[in-house]
Amino acid sequence: MPMVKRFFMAPEGSSFVFGPRGTGKSTWLRQHCPDALWVDLLDSETRRLFAAHPERLRAAVLASPNRKQVVIDEIQKVPALLDVVHQVMEECPDRRFLLTGSSARKLKRAGVDLLAGRAMNLSLHPFMAAELGTAFDLSSALDLGLLPVVVSARNPERALAAYVGLYLEQEVQAEALVRDVGGFSRFLEAIAFSHGRLLNTSAVARECQVSRSIVEGYLAIVEDLLLAFRLPVFSRRAKRLLTQHPKFYYFDAGVFRSVRPAGPLDTPGEIGGPALEGLVAQHLRAWIAYGNERCRLFYWRTKSGSEVDFVVYGPGTFFAVEVKNARAAYRRDVRALRSFREDYGAVEVCLLYRGRERLLVDDVLCLPVDEFLRGLHPKRALSLREQTSP
Repeated sequence: MPMVKRFFMAPEGSSFVFGPRGTGKSTWLRQHCPDALWVDLLDSETRRLFAAHPERLRAAVLASPNRKQVVIDEIQKVPALLDVVHQVMEECPDRRFLLTGSSARKLKRAGVDLLAGRAMNLSLHPFMAAELGTAFDLSSALDLGLLPVVVSARNPERALAAYVGLYLEQEVQAEALVRDVGGFSRFLEAIAFSHGRLLNTSAVARECQVSRSIVEGYLAIVEDLLLAFRLPVFSRRAKRLLTQHPKFYYFDAGVFRSVRPAGPLDTPGEIGGPALEGLVAQHLRAWIAYGNERCRLFYWRTKSGSEVDFVVYGPGTFFAVEVKNARAAYRRDVRALRSFREDYGAVEVCLLYRGRERLLVDDVLCLPVDEFLRGLHPKRALSLREQTSP
């Protein structure tokens, strides 16, 4: 497919660029840093050389005085290089380091805080609808997701099917993150039933027939591998009793569909609804990461069961979104949004649904989800005034 211009922008200084495999970190850097000194740690020979002698990096940088940018791809493969990066930053303040990573696990153990204040933490996400423009197709995004490595593949279905297997082979097994790879694979399937729902680790443990502590460990691994995230409840100045459990999401709708077991007893809504909700979640996360990093993403749920899928809160932004995988919008669909607005008068509320028309239901704007996603741009405010402008 033609090169897609990404909304992701790196600052002038040094940065960590985190993102799951296949989100396009290397592609973006090769496009924007063509003259950089490049260290590809996915290459086994390069990884072996630098793992044996991390100081080789300093020698390589000093031997290339005209290369002001240094890219280290998949830095978590050789965490010891961070000490050398820190040293070179002190010696050569004119050098800019861009360090990519698809796992934060080893970096946490290796002391990534050594670079605190010297390198920003950035993240790259799957495609946004507005990045793809006319090439964006909602049905395809729900079935296959928006991972660049999948979208650009000649056979997207096969690429998606191989994606999770690649993680299991190249990350989980190679790094010996778990002892029982089969058990971890069963966990990936079982936790898929929690996608878009309140996370109950005890129930997942019973399904996997393992202890709750093992499930918590597995959860930490998928989060460190950037494959999933937990969404906290919005509890600022709460006027009602709220649940305390987070919600769970895979980072991409296609990955969720790939690992979620499906059979004759599954209705389309049981998979399509969570997939649509996850697609909106990944867009909101990208919107925050690419220019609105002071905002945070939450959900809201009362003890009585009233729930709003997403709440975006930050300086100048207070926006609540409910997502419905339905072709029509009814008064019952906006009740939770109206309750949330009663508690927080300053919030803008919006229902996203699968229909084609904008509707106003009980003074709540209902937008086609396709239209909302296409209009979501990091440089535009998350506001109904933006969404309703000509």
